[in-house]
Amino acid sequence: MNTGKNGLSYAQAGVDIDAGNALVEAIKPAARRTKRTGVMSGLGGFGALFDLKAAGYQDPILVAATDGVGTKLRIAIDTGHIDTIGIDLVAMCVNDLVCQGAEPLFFLDYFATGKLDVAAATRIISGIAEGCRRSGCALIGGETAEMPGMYAAQDFDLAGFAVGAMERGAELPSGVGAGDVIVGLASDGVHSNGYSLVRKIVAQTGLDWDAPAPFGADTLGQALLAPTRLYVNSALSALRAGGVHALAHITGGGLTENLPRVLPEGLGAEIDLGAWTLPPVFRWLTTQGGLDQTELLKTFNAGIGMVMIVAPERADALTEVLQAEGEDVWRLGSVIEGEGMQYSGTLV
Repeated sequence: MNTGKNGLSYAQAGVDIDAGNALVEAIKPAARRTKRTGVMSGLGGFGALFDLKAAGYQDPILVAATDGVGTKLRIAIDTGHIDTIGIDLVAMCVNDLVCQGAEPLFFLDYFATGKLDVAAATRIISGIAEGCRRSGCALIGGETAEMPGMYAAQDFDLAGFAVGAMERGAELPSGVGAGDVIVGLASDGVHSNGYSLVRKIVAQTGLDWDAPAPFGADTLGQALLAPTRLYVNSALSALRAGGVHALAHITGGGLTENLPRVLPEGLGAEIDLGAWTLPPVFRWLTTQGGLDQTELLKTFNAGIGMVMIVAPERADALTEVLQAEGEDVWRLGSVIEGEGMQYSGTLV
C-alpha cells in the first residue's frame, strides 16, 4: 500500500545487510584454516555442528567459557591497530577452559559495531581465527551486529564463547595438597586486564599512543596491545605428562585473587616475589601510577599469566615439558596449610 510517504530501507536506517553478507564471505577462508576433527558444519547455517565422538572422546564432559577484551578495545580503536585484538578474545576464553582440564574444541564470536566496515571487521575476525588456529579449536560460527545509535561509527565490541571437552574424571582442580609446588608461566605483557587503570596512567603522563614506548621498541599503543599469551598447547602437554593438580589463569584480580580460586578450603599459598623479574611494562606502570605492591598484584598479572600447581616429585619434569613448549617457567612457591596468600620478598 502506498501511503504517499517516501519509501525507506534498512540501509537508510544505518544497517547494511549486503555488507554483512560480504563480511561472511571475506572471513570464510580464515575460518576454514581453523577446521579440526569433529567439525561437521560451520559458517553459514543457523547453527554449527560438532561431533564429539569423531574428536576422539568416549565419555566426555563439556566445559564452556565466555569473556571479552575489556577497555583494551579502546586502545585498539583509537590507534587502528586491530589485527591482534581477536587473539586476546580467544585467549581469554580458551585459557580459562584449560584451567578446568578441558581441550578447547570450538569458538563463536560476537562482533557489534555502529557502522560495519567490511575491511576492518575482516582484520578483527581474522585475528580471532588466528587465535583459534593457534589453540587447536575451530571457529565455527558467530554473530555480526550493526547497531547505529548504539555505538559510534568506528567503535566496536567483542565477546567470545568457547566450548571444550575432557573425559569424565579428568576435571581440575584435583588432588591439591600441602607441599605441592606452584609453578608460574610468563605473560606476554599486560594481557587483557587492568586497562582502565592503564589508560588512566597513560593519560596522566600526557603521552600519545604513537609515542615511543618508554619500556620497549614499539610505539606505546602497539606495546600495550601485545596480545594475551595462549597457554593451551603448553597446558595440554603438561596435563598429558601427568602430575598437574590445578591451573589458574591470572586475569583480573591478579595472583592475589585467582590463585586462591583453585585451592581447597584450609589451604593457602606461599609465594616468593623474588622468584621472577617484573617485566619493564609493569615497572613503568608502577612508577608512573605510583602503585604499591598490593595494587600491582591485585590488578595486573605482574609477569605471570598462568599458574600450575603440581606434585612435588613432578615439578622438574613438568618444567622441562613447559620449557620445550616455549614457556618461561619459574618456581614461585608452594601450597601450605592455612588460608590465603602469603608473600615474601618484593617485586617493586
